[in-house]
Amino acid sequence: MTAYDRLLTPFAAASRAVPIIPVTAKDLKALMAELSAAERSWIELHNFTAKSASYLVVSNAGGTLGKVYFGLGENGAARDPFEFGKLSRLLPNAEYRIDGVLPEARLSVLGWLLEAYSFDRYRKSGAIPARLQCPKDVDRKELLSAAHATALVRDLINTPASDLGPAELEAVARRVAGPFKAKLRVISGRALERDFPMIHAVGKGSPRAPRLIDFTWGPARAPKVTLVGKGVCFDTGGLDIKPPSGMLLMKKDMGGAANVLGLAQMIMAAKLNLRLRVLIPAVENSVDGLAFRPGDVLTSRKGLTVEIGNTDAEGRLVLADALALADEEKPDLLIDMATLTGAARVALGPDLPPFYTDDDALAGDLATAARTENDALWRMPFWPPYYTLFESRIADLNNSSESAYAGSITAALFLKRFVESAKSYVHFDIFGWTPAAKPGRPRGGEAQGMRALFALIRSRYGR
Repeated sequence: MTAYDRLLTPFAAASRAVPIIPVTAKDLKALMAELSAAERSWIELHNFTAKSASYLVVSNAGGTLGKVYFGLGENGAARDPFEFGKLSRLLPNAEYRIDGVLPEARLSVLGWLLEAYSFDRYRKSGAIPARLQCPKDVDRKELLSAAHATALVRDLINTPASDLGPAELEAVARRVAGPFKAKLRVISGRALERDFPMIHAVGKGSPRAPRLIDFTWGPARAPKVTLVGKGVCFDTGGLDIKPPSGMLLMKKDMGGAANVLGLAQMIMAAKLNLRLRVLIPAVENSVDGLAFRPGDVLTSRKGLTVEIGNTDAEGRLVLADALALADEEKPDLLIDMATLTGAARVALGPDLPPFYTDDDALAGDLATAARTENDALWRMPFWPPYYTLFESRIADLNNSSESAYAGSITAALFLKRFVESAKSYVHFDIFGWTPAAKPGRPRGGEAQGMRALFALIRSRYGR
């Protein structure tokens, strides 16, 4: 049994679990008249007014845990459904149950699990989260799947590059694929140099050999869903080297790969009726005598030539070769996820990843799923006039724009040049990191867009 399995206990009609009573400010006024004088005094002493996300622990006469009041504010609508989850870290270590109506209960319970996450590989946290009984009308298996996938993503992003290079990322992909009997192959060495020259070029400057991880699962004749994740395990910037401050978080530059592995795990666990393919170009963008140079011209798998305007724009190069391969089999849905540009963060901040697609129906479904799953996303445009921003005088295109404008859009357009045959294509420019803790989102590596994508894919390709 895993930690999350223990944290979210099965529903039991008869239970000694400590009740958590959701209460609005209006309900509290009516409730006060029914309480004992001692309990009313306790509530007044602590100035508990049922303010949104506030809580109050009430003990029994014998000094044991009796109940917990959880404030819903004036109208019962929390700013963030995950606010309830903060109780998993705030309450004494015991088992609790929800006693009453909790708005958006499914997301609130998921927030409990996501809040309980901690990265303990190098230092034990010591804190033991409280346990919660799963409400009767909430799908425990579904929430545990989401929590396990999120933990996988966070663990991968939080792990420093010293312990997570291309080979280690391959090992994790094998662990994800193995239990579901997915077929996995790895292209490396001369085969990579021949068939995926841009992946090879980006990774050849590191002693940690580059590779393309490729696994498939599901019936061959089912609808084809292909996930491509940027797996740059560390990005120095290459010969256009980053300043020290720019390298501090570059262990997270494989966040796209982490997110597609988490999404793939959820899809396979749910046994959705689709043929899944996962492609991860796994490299380290390092510096030595073999490193690719500014001004080099690379011939991509697709045959397009790319002039290197900046070696720090390497993510789009490795993704382009992987997308070209994915596009060759004309998938029904092609998704790529990447920690691609700082421009996306300038435009939308760290918590609101942009996505790009020409499929209006897909965009609408994604926006709905993002709201339903409390997994924020925002549509940005493929804007064709900006193709001129990365033209090259000597090659088909340049990997970097001379303009300081529209960096996320131009990166998305660059990738789109390598996708022609997929029925629907969507690109995500994620941050993969929570810089300041929020409910259900501890500081550190983060899954972004994964749960919204799973909801969309399940709605289209459910069993």
